[in-house]
Amino acid sequence: MMTTYTPPPRDPKAPPVRINLLSDTQTRPTPGMREAIARAEVGDEQIGDDPTVNLLCERVADLLGKQAAVFMPSGTMCNVAATLVHCRPGDEILAHETAHIIAREGGAHAALGGFQITPLSGPDGQFSPDTLRGAIHPRSRYQPPQTVVSVEQTANIGGGTIWTKAALDEVAQIARQNGMATHMDGARLLNACVATGISARDMAAGWDSAWIDFSKGLGAPVGGVIAGSHDFIDEVWRWKQRLGGSMRQAGVCAAACVYALDHHVDRLADDHANARALARGLSQIQGIEVQQPETNLVFFRPEGAGVGGDDMIKALRQRGVLLAMMDGRIRACTHLDVSAGMIEETVGLVREIVRGA
Repeated sequence: MMTTYTPPPRDPKAPPVRINLLSDTQTRPTPGMREAIARAEVGDEQIGDDPTVNLLCERVADLLGKQAAVFMPSGTMCNVAATLVHCRPGDEILAHETAHIIAREGGAHAALGGFQITPLSGPDGQFSPDTLRGAIHPRSRYQPPQTVVSVEQTANIGGGTIWTKAALDEVAQIARQNGMATHMDGARLLNACVATGISARDMAAGWDSAWIDFSKGLGAPVGGVIAGSHDFIDEVWRWKQRLGGSMRQAGVCAAACVYALDHHVDRLADDHANARALARGLSQIQGIEVQQPETNLVFFRPEGAGVGGDDMIKALRQRGVLLAMMDGRIRACTHLDVSAGMIEETVGLVREIVRGA
């Protein structure tokens, strides 16, 4: 399955963006977060001498139930470094066909590691345990070694859907039985935890590596933290160095992430409520096809109402609302800079555009 992303049109004459539903990466640091950044204790992160980075890594390792963790500039680097540790050139990774490591990382795993990623099918961004079993082949010199099973929690292109704990446990068990490592792309893992009430530690149990992104719903400017065993993190550090990811006084970035852990986790429930409100409002417009959200992502199609997706995005942009096309659907993403009032206004604007079609 080929996944595509169409950025919103750049129109210098368009009005300022008032409602930014493009992505939860669009958040700006809150005043409290900016204050935490200004107060951050710092040191040389590369030699382990930044106390704020060290605190963040300790907290995330404990949060995910792992032995150690490392701060990375981006979630993509978390994924790439993990596969570079788990695999050798020529190895095979199994992941859903819409997974970020296939669709959104520029072929980094093939370019840097020489790995092939076999896409597994399944609805809503998830493959079933039976699909995984069917993809595992006997060990043979004619076949690439299958070394990693990867899941994305939540499944972005699937609609922000949540892997159940039972499914995660079964997938991890199948991987272990077949001598494979397990990797969890947890970019929006805490969204899944807040929505289900399952702790991040329990959600990541049985997974050899897992990470969380701080620059999405948690609202920090930059960064992700990946966790695993001591030996795994030692090797991740080696790849972080090779990839140019080592930093200096990174405590100014880590402080924002620590602040997010203290203040922005529970409030993810507000984003989920706003997503449900948006989906409910759009569903009441005749012809709009909406995927009901499980977390903070709302996918919809307006064609049944007589408006093409690209045309809807352009019309909304002229009204100060920013969204984008993703795999033939419009994706709206709620986050801490989106209020309930903005959701209500967006629904009203979509209704206005449909009426004028």
